[in-house]
Amino acid sequence: MTPVTPANNYNMLKLLYTNENGDLLVAEDLEALGGRGDSFVSADSFIPMPAGATLASLPGRVPLGKDKNGNFVPLGEKGWPVAALLPQGFTRTLLPAYVKGEDGPDVLPLLGYTAVALDGDTMKVAAIQTDEHRIWHPDHYNTEDLPRRIRRVRNIFPKNRIVSQLAHCSLNYGCFTAQNFFYRRWEGGLPVSPACNAQCVGCISEQQSECCPSPQGRIDFRPKVREIAEVGAFHLSGKRKDNIISFGQGCEGEPSLEAERIAKSIQVIRDHTQQGTININTNAGNFDHIRTIVDSGLDTMRVSLFSAKEEHYQRYYRPRNYTLADVERSIAYGVDHGVYVSLNLLAFPGFTDREEEIAALLELIRRTGLQKVQIRNLNIDCDYFYDALDFSKESSLGMDVLIQTLENNGIAVGNYSRPKKS
Repeated sequence: MTPVTPANNYNMLKLLYTNENGDLLVAEDLEALGGRGDSFVSADSFIPMPAGATLASLPGRVPLGKDKNGNFVPLGEKGWPVAALLPQGFTRTLLPAYVKGEDGPDVLPLLGYTAVALDGDTMKVAAIQTDEHRIWHPDHYNTEDLPRRIRRVRNIFPKNRIVSQLAHCSLNYGCFTAQNFFYRRWEGGLPVSPACNAQCVGCISEQQSECCPSPQGRIDFRPKVREIAEVGAFHLSGKRKDNIISFGQGCEGEPSLEAERIAKSIQVIRDHTQQGTININTNAGNFDHIRTIVDSGLDTMRVSLFSAKEEHYQRYYRPRNYTLADVERSIAYGVDHGVYVSLNLLAFPGFTDREEEIAALLELIRRTGLQKVQIRNLNIDCDYFYDALDFSKESSLGMDVLIQTLENNGIAVGNYSRPKKS
C-alpha cells in the first residue's frame, strides 16, 4: 500500500468514529481514508452525505486514518469505524478504512458499508450520484397513513396471500416496493417464488450457513394465478398510468422458477389493463423459463450480475444447473424480443472496478445488446467478501472509471427500474 501525499491539515476531511455508547466522535489529527482493493485512498473526492443516508458503526474493527506525516495509522484510542448507508440513486466508490480488531462479531450484518468523513461541519461520503432519487426518498415511505392503506387493501383482497406478505414486508421490514403497492404508485413488488436455483453468498432472504443473519424471511407458499393477477392488475390499473409491478423481490427466491404461473398471470393482467410496466428481477439462469415469461408479454427485465467472468460468477452465485452462458442467452433472447433489459450490477469497490472485470462486462454487453446497467451497492461485510469468495485484494481503477467507461460506450447507467417507454 503506497501512501498518498498528505492533505493540507486545514482542509483535510477528518476521521469519524463511535464509542461503545454509539456517540459520534472526531479524530481531529487524523485524515479520513477510504478503502478499495489493496489500497487506501484520501477522502478528497467525497460528496456531501445525501438526504436519506444513515450511519452505522462497525463493532470490533479499528478505524484507520492518515497522520500528518502521511502514514496510515490505527486510531490511538478505543473506537469503532463509522460507515454510511446510501439511499437509492447513489453509487458507493470507497469502503470504510479499518483493520480487524480482537473484539466484535466475526461477520457484520449485510449492509452496504460506505466510507464517511467530516469536512468542517459537513458529513461527506464516498459516492457518486448516478440516478434521480426523489421517488425513493424515505420521506415518501412509512407515513402515518400506511397502516390504514394496508387495512383497506387487505379488506379488498382478504384471501390473497401475496397481499398479506406485502403487508408483512411493509410493516416489519420497511420494504419500499412492498409499501408502493399499498400507496398504489411507482414500482410495486410482487413476490411469487419460495425456491431458488442459486445459493448466493450473503443472500438477503435465506442463508445456507451461519455467516450472518438474513435481513428478511422468504415467502413459504406458491401463490395461485388468481392471487398474482389480482395484485398485478390492482397496481397497474389505478390513476397512475406509469406504475411498475416487479417479480423478484428480497422476500423470495428466483421468480422465473414459477414461469408458467407468471406467464398465465401476465395474460390475465393484460386482459384487465394495458397500463403500466410488467418487470422481472431475475438471475436469468433458466433460459426455458425466461423464454416462456418473455413470450407471455413481459415489458422489462433486470438481470442480477456480480461478474461477467465465469469463474467469479460461479463463486458468488453458486448456481444450481445453470451457467453464465445460460444467463447471457436469456438476456439476448429478451433483447431480441423487444424486452428492455438492464443489468443489476452488484458492485463492490476494489473488485467490480478492476480492469479485467470492466473489460468482461463490456464484452457481455456488446454480445447481448442489453440497454442499461443499474448499479446496486453489494450488501456484505467487507472482510467476509474476500474470505468467503476467496478473492485476493488487488488494485482497481475506481468506480468513477467504471461508470465513465460505460457511459463512454453509450450504455445508460442508473440505479433502479423505469417504466417502459411507449
